[in-house]
Amino acid sequence: MSNNGYEFKKSDGFENWLFKNECSLGFTTYEIGKIFLLGLKADKSLNVSERTFVRCMGMALKNNTLWLSSIFQIWRFENTLLPNQKFKGIDKLYIPQLSYTTGNIDTHDIIVDAEDRPIFVNTQFNCLATVSDTHSFKVIWKPPFISEIVPEDRCHLNGLAEENGEAAYITMVGPSNEKDGWREHRNNGGIVMDVRTNEVICSGLSLPHSPRVHNGQVWLLEAGTGYLGFINKEKKKFVKVAFFPGFLRGLHFIGDYAVVGMSKNREKRSFKDIELENNIKANNLKPTCGLEIFNIKTNQYEEYLHIDGMINELYDVITLPKTIMPTLIGVIKDDIHKMISVEQ
Repeated sequence: MSNNGYEFKKSDGFENWLFKNECSLGFTTYEIGKIFLLGLKADKSLNVSERTFVRCMGMALKNNTLWLSSIFQIWRFENTLLPNQKFKGIDKLYIPQLSYTTGNIDTHDIIVDAEDRPIFVNTQFNCLATVSDTHSFKVIWKPPFISEIVPEDRCHLNGLAEENGEAAYITMVGPSNEKDGWREHRNNGGIVMDVRTNEVICSGLSLPHSPRVHNGQVWLLEAGTGYLGFINKEKKKFVKVAFFPGFLRGLHFIGDYAVVGMSKNREKRSFKDIELENNIKANNLKPTCGLEIFNIKTNQYEEYLHIDGMINELYDVITLPKTIMPTLIGVIKDDIHKMISVEQ
């Protein structure tokens, strides 16, 4: 399947996996500023909905609400369809209802807390923040070693995991309090921290990203090595589970499956200064961009969707449960002019 300068190459069972698990998938690529939603048409062939939001990165889904970060905004989309209602085969129709102007703060991961507030990683200011009705953002938390809230990416805070309705775990590349100081820690300076206690629960990581809590365990992607794994909290060690041939960012779970996002390169740089390149060669593989579906119960690589062409880098990945054919309405084309619903 090819379109608009990119091509999807998928495993034979990819569509059947979506059907069997009653879900759809979403991913972002800030490289070309697109969000994609992948579902099934009536004939069970792949349906692709893509919309343009410049430098879109983090996503979070809670009930009927989808949150998305872009270059200077946080967007809130609402599914306007009722349960069992369809519109031209679409069973989830996400329409932008609100956006908060944050400025270009390099927003990364987003979660939604128990009070339905979006909490996001404000990478440029080294903190977790939420939206504000009157300002660019409101600081929720910062690492204890960060001395001030200033626009200097000091530790490259990037990932955020939710647990029990609150911000729980973050990943960062290196615990530095100097501008760009994290760059010296790319190979083994990464940490995972519990923001509720400020405890470092794992260290010595290479470019950790996308922490997620699943079945009581903290999973993450070690982008610098290409491994998916979880943290042994007693030993404070990263347990490697599976290797993927790409710079890993974007992780979501549904049942026993991990959906993993891979990028071919990062910011048009090679992997030569991190362990990932050697690991790819050792496994006789090539750098790959796309999604991999991995069964954490059987340790099997089950399905994939690889991407060629103008898309080389992904950022975030989500699953949309109980969703067959989702569509998201953008703000560039005039289809948003015609999307009118009446609250009952």
